[in-house]
Amino acid sequence: MRVYGGTTAPEDPTAYTLLHVVGDMVELVKHLGENQAVIVGHDWGAPAAWNAAMLRPDVFRAVVGMSVPFSPPGPVNLLDGLKKAGIETFYMQYFQTPGVAEKELERDVATSIRRINFNGSGDGPDRIAFGVLQPGRSFLDDLSEPEFLPSWLTPEDIAYYVAEFSRTGFRGGLNWYRNITRSWELLAPWRGVVIQQPSISLRGRATTCLNFPTRRRRLPILKTRCPGCGVVIFLKALGTGFSGNVRRLSTTG
Repeated sequence: MRVYGGTTAPEDPTAYTLLHVVGDMVELVKHLGENQAVIVGHDWGAPAAWNAAMLRPDVFRAVVGMSVPFSPPGPVNLLDGLKKAGIETFYMQYFQTPGVAEKELERDVATSIRRINFNGSGDGPDRIAFGVLQPGRSFLDDLSEPEFLPSWLTPEDIAYYVAEFSRTGFRGGLNWYRNITRSWELLAPWRGVVIQQPSISLRGRATTCLNFPTRRRRLPILKTRCPGCGVVIFLKALGTGFSGNVRRLSTTG
């Protein structure tokens, strides 16, 4: 995905919509010399995978979404939905103003990486919802430092992430959040479209994503949105919202 790893990071903040990322995935399949692929996405990558399957079923013959279930374009965009629910301090809302989150996250990149990955995982402290800020507080203020690193997050992992985000900054990644409404507008022609391909929804039993506002109410209707979804798998043990080595987890379901 653009801006991560060695990919390019367009300066234009509008160049990070779901249509852009789906286009990138289609071109990647072609670049690999293939006509079709099974696409797998985790966290923010899950909407990219789900929407790739929805928009280009001719290219993506099956899809796996990890942590985040399929949420098709609807009549209300996510940010407006949060406001209607009386929520004003969700982290996605905090990320909307350019420069604010960048300044906080880039002040100490290592601290940001540790706190986000630990607190957003199933090993983090119990909380009603990860990412709900206290009034007047910043994103990292209420995220605790781990006493020790969990087994799935090594010092080498952190060093790699710190080097990459120190080089690129957080702007490009944050631009994904700043295009939530724009992506919703662009995807309006696909409202009501369902994913017919074989699909799997994969998430941890302890994943913090299940505690996101309005998330649990969407789960019972997943089958109607993905008629080809053969199984919803819950992973026991860790269950992470942002990071984690799923190879360590056994499946039930």
